[in-house]
Amino acid sequence: MVLPFISLYIETFGNFSTAYVQSWSGWIFAITFVTAFIFSPIWGRIGDKYGRKNILIISATGLAVSVLLMGFATTVWQLFLLRFFTGVFTGFIPMSQAFISTQTPKEIAGRVLGSLQTGSITGTLMGPLLGGIIADSFGYSATFKWVSITIFLSSLIVLFGIKEMQLKVTNKEDRKIYSSKEVIKHIVQHPVLFIVMITSALVQIAHFSIQPILSLYVVELHGTASIAFFSGLAFSAAGLGNLFFARRWGSLGDKIGHTKILIILLFMAGIVYFPGAFVTNIWQLVILRFLLGIAIGGIVPTRIAYVRQEAPLSMQGEVLGYNTSLRFLGNMIGPALGGVLAGIFGISSVFFVTSALLIITGSIMLVTWIKYEKVDPYFLSSNKG
Repeated sequence: MVLPFISLYIETFGNFSTAYVQSWSGWIFAITFVTAFIFSPIWGRIGDKYGRKNILIISATGLAVSVLLMGFATTVWQLFLLRFFTGVFTGFIPMSQAFISTQTPKEIAGRVLGSLQTGSITGTLMGPLLGGIIADSFGYSATFKWVSITIFLSSLIVLFGIKEMQLKVTNKEDRKIYSSKEVIKHIVQHPVLFIVMITSALVQIAHFSIQPILSLYVVELHGTASIAFFSGLAFSAAGLGNLFFARRWGSLGDKIGHTKILIILLFMAGIVYFPGAFVTNIWQLVILRFLLGIAIGGIVPTRIAYVRQEAPLSMQGEVLGYNTSLRFLGNMIGPALGGVLAGIFGISSVFFVTSALLIITGSIMLVTWIKYEKVDPYFLSSNKG
């Protein structure tokens, strides 16, 4: 509800130049992920030991308070510090992924995580449109306050509506208690798992490089009329593509292998990003964002499902925590990179760099898969191709 117009919110704090707003938009987007990068493995390890329901409640409550305070910010630095604080609690969605992943059989993990992604993206789809309407009607500050209410409701739903099941495990590896050093060693010794996790960072760099300045691009294409609504529409178009295809990609990954689907989607996303630099009206951008959403929607559940297959149960929360940290590292670098590129070379340059990064990431994933998995008969038989 608020991400599409953070750059516009910054403009209300004073009479700033376009380059100043673009740069600060990038840093304010990115700073949340600095603390999130640090805390994600910590929350993951705590979740492995004490259960994930309590972590979800803490996360939602902390987010609700910090977002509420953003509605009262009057300077760029106040917003910056609140986004910094938010990062400590920005683990609700990743912890949800770990929660469901560890309580789902490996054989259907992709489909179930795809369903989770569908729920998440439904919010991503509705949020920007609803936020745009509220912002145009009542102002940006009011939107932050409404968001804080919805997040607090999430904590109540978890508190009263979720029961965490204690799983019975017979596999020795699943029962073993691993140290952080052993968890990292496991990741490094499985090359495809390691690259899948590195891919998490690279995909987020690519995807988030355009996020802070997308609303400014919409202004270039459409003008300032109902800008919050049309910015929300551009954001939501990607969510709609996610909504329709996330579960399908997850199910297909269960059948033919999650690594194969991940490679296809990385190349697809890279190809779709490129023409974004040449659009001449808002509707062309919306169509491309929808196609991008189709690709991006499958990348998250296939990554998480692959981790579910390759990591023992008792370390999965921490492994997914490291995976989340790498995602947040990408979230950190991406907005700053996009802001700098847009400020120096123009917004179109961000689309070129993003497209190249995704295609390079897909190539790295393809080479790693061919070298370490495609020729491994055990892997092929245990992962259905």
